Amino acid sequence: MRYAAPTSVDEARSLLVDNPGSRVFAGATDLIPQIRAGLPQPSVMVDLKRIERLTSVAHDGGVWTVGAATPTADLTANPEFTAMFPGLSEASGLIGSDQIQNRSSWGGNLCNASPAADSVPALVAAGAQVVIATDNGTRTAPVREIVTGPGQTSLADGEFVIEFTLTDPPAGTSDAYLRIIPRTEMDIAVVGAAVRLSLEGDTITAASVWLGAVAPTIVQVAEAEAALVGSTLDNGLINEDTLATMAEAASAACNPINDKRGTIEYRRQVAGVITKRAAAIAADRALNGASR
Repeated sequence: MRYAAPTSVDEARSLLVDNPGSRVFAGATDLIPQIRAGLPQPSVMVDLKRIERLTSVAHDGGVWTVGAATPTADLTANPEFTAMFPGLSEASGLIGSDQIQNRSSWGGNLCNASPAADSVPALVAAGAQVVIATDNGTRTAPVREIVTGPGQTSLADGEFVIEFTLTDPPAGTSDAYLRIIPRTEMDIAVVGAAVRLSLEGDTITAASVWLGAVAPTIVQVAEAEAALVGSTLDNGLINEDTLATMAEAASAACNPINDKRGTIEYRRQVAGVITKRAAAIAADRALNGASR
């Protein structure tokens, strides 16, 4: 196995084309443990951290461009980004320890294709897109189309994610992300819930609700979104009937497994609980400011 550290997208593309069986990585916080656990070694490990485009963050003309290998610590420490996307910042700050977050990235968290990836539900709720390097150029796709199953993506051989793009949220819009884990920190989600809401006055005009760790891929809870849209806050709070409908819809949307972190029944119950809580936080932030 060889190691390569290209400094441009074209150089990385050429390495993948010329070396069948090679793998890119944007932090290796998942890849190295997987190799130690028995994953076949790639012919070449292509480190994307030396490519400036893949490790930069820009905000221009109402659009955020985040390199796929940008350390998540750079995002959680960015006050402008966190003010606009508090839920996504929260999700990014839950990927491993403080040390890991100096290496971990959205690109790695997405393309590792774990059902429990924390950043993915929040990225999808925010409407994020990815720019993908192909063998002859680039293509753009929604984040929600990348993961197709546990450890599986829609990326073709030789393709890799260059960057993520997000547009500034409209006025009166905010998000939240919550998860349940067996320990207080440094564990994998039993359930994760991302909610993004838009308000006009006290009325919810748009909603996006996504769950992680409850199915082979993240799950959209369309019935919860429908219950939220058109509802009116009561003294700044989502009314109890709407929350109950959301919780029931979130539980019904789950297709979980039994494992050492939680049973099917527990995951379904918890999904409803944290979806309600995330929605309440997102509504409060949309009404009163993202810093709350």
